[in-house]
Amino acid sequence: MSRAKAVYDWFDTRLDLENGQKFLGKAFPAEDSFLLGEVALFCFLLLILSGIFLGFFFEPSTSDVEYDGSVQKFQGQEMPEAFVSVLHITYDVPFGMFIRRLHHWAAHLFVASIGLHMLRVFFTGAYRNPREPNWIVGTGLAALSMGAAYTGYALPFDEFAATATGIGYNLTISIPLLGDFLGQVVFGGEFPSSATIPRLYFLHILVIPAAIAVGLAVHMAILIRQKHTEAPRDGDVTTGRQSIDEDDDDIIIGLPAFPNQAAVSAVVFFVTAATLSALAGLLPVHNVAEYGPNDPAATPELIMPDWFLMWVYGFLKLLPQISFSIGPAHINGEFIGGIVLPGLVFAAVAVWPFIDRTGPTHFTADPLDRAWQTGVGVAAVAFIMIASIAGMNNILADQVLGTTTNVVNPILTAALLIVPPIFGGITYLLLRDGEPTPSQEGDVAVDGGAVDERTDSTESEEDG
Repeated sequence: MSRAKAVYDWFDTRLDLENGQKFLGKAFPAEDSFLLGEVALFCFLLLILSGIFLGFFFEPSTSDVEYDGSVQKFQGQEMPEAFVSVLHITYDVPFGMFIRRLHHWAAHLFVASIGLHMLRVFFTGAYRNPREPNWIVGTGLAALSMGAAYTGYALPFDEFAATATGIGYNLTISIPLLGDFLGQVVFGGEFPSSATIPRLYFLHILVIPAAIAVGLAVHMAILIRQKHTEAPRDGDVTTGRQSIDEDDDDIIIGLPAFPNQAAVSAVVFFVTAATLSALAGLLPVHNVAEYGPNDPAATPELIMPDWFLMWVYGFLKLLPQISFSIGPAHINGEFIGGIVLPGLVFAAVAVWPFIDRTGPTHFTADPLDRAWQTGVGVAAVAFIMIASIAGMNNILADQVLGTTTNVVNPILTAALLIVPPIFGGITYLLLRDGEPTPSQEGDVAVDGGAVDERTDSTESEEDG
């Protein structure tokens, strides 16, 4: 026995390399839309790497220290250590501004790619039986990604970030019965306290990333076990010497994991990194020096969250200031707009596969052939977009329409309630009599063996 064979056998008995080889032959559909999940994965990886770099220099403390750095207007001032450390990262650490911008844009693209990935899955029906568990995991990952972005938002402890974070604190303590307890746990008591930044930092760099990593691992494990959904085939497919029926879902048509899909994934990674690098190099991010350190006695002129939380802010803007009690529970508008309504949105997304119970199916569907499902999706997108516009009602009123928020708020409220059903209904009426659209088929491989249509042999999927 050769030494190489002996080494291979040693690892094989411990790591089951034979099954690893089988995985390398798994087929991945060739549609470009499936790469959105990979973009999210690579953004998370870049977030971890850039976050490690930033963590070496960030100080999660609100204790005052004297500033001695490159920003002249703050020289000699006593300011919170967290704010001072962000100034140091931005203006004094080599490549610090670039890495901080890269981290910022990676966070935005992470949330955006998850959202676009879920829209692709929704409109093509890829959530249907038996893939409901992965849809639920993906919904949880979307919520966690927003939580990670929010907890990082407060860390610079400048005037803008501290004010925006205070909104989150007010929403937390508005939860009936549990609000004060959760405010103590998450924010360390009345915001801002000396424990706020350390606790949010702990959530941002450890708790939430660990939860995302576990969620991604579960998501990938389910995906590997169940296999990707596949676009409908135009007809029977011939790969090598094997003919595969167009309705045969026991065998997957696509690119082998290695080397084909691995090469595609490498390209996606480098394109993602290059795009984020270009954004970091060309576009500025949150200017902490302009806002200055947190000042409890002042409030910035314009406060609003990032785009992916703007719809929640819109709920808060449109809901009237109500307050009432049900027994020992006190309920106000902040709780309804900032906790209940967003919770209902995420709950509706999570349970959707149990509403649309078509299946089981291996193949995706053409959105144009799913009249009522696509109508619901269009209505949901319109609902979130209008709510997001409501979050910017002050800009819409003052700078666009030249009026006041008292004028635009009733219009936005009516639009939020009326426009989504109209859009959904029009979509349904347009599609209910539509004809199926033929799907396009790319280069093929058969899941279970590292082969494509240029090979002479195929291997069917053994795990069904």
